Amino acid sequence: MISRTSAILVSILLLSQSAIAAPPVSPVGRWLTESGNLEVEIAPCGKAMCGTVVKVLANRSMSGSGEMASADNRNPLGMTILKDFMPTSGDTWQGEIYNRENAKTYACKISIDTPDQLVVRAYVGLPMFGKTQVWRRVTANASNK
Repeated sequence: MISRTSAILVSILLLSQSAIAAPPVSPVGRWLTESGNLEVEIAPCGKAMCGTVVKVLANRSMSGSGEMASADNRNPLGMTILKDFMPTSGDTWQGEIYNRENAKTYACKISIDTPDQLVVRAYVGLPMFGKTQVWRRVTANASNK
C-alpha cells in the first residue's frame, strides 16, 4: 500500500514538473492566412504584438467567391493588419484585426491551437458574434519561396 501511494505521488510530482517546465507557446513568427492570400509576421511592437504583411501570395475573397474586390486599394505589403495584441492567458492574446476586404477593424482574439496553427477570432461586441479562421505557421523553407 505504501509503495503504491509513493508511486502515485512520484507520478503526480513528475507530471506537475513537466507541465510547469513547458515553455509558453508564442504567436511570434510568420503565418499564412486561411485564404492563402497573405503571409503575416507577428512580432513584438512596444509592449504589444503586431502582425505585418510580409508577402502577398494571392487576392482571393475570404468568402470563397473568387477574386477579392478590396474596399482598401492600398498595397497590402507592409500593412499592419494585427495590432495591440496583449496576452489574456497563457496561449491567448486580445487585440484588433484589420480586414482590407471591407476596410473595417474588428476586435480579435488569437490563440495557439497547435504549434503550427493560430486560431484567429474576429468579432464585433462579443466573441460569440464573430468569425474564426485558422492560420498556418510558415516554415523557414516555405517562406523563402
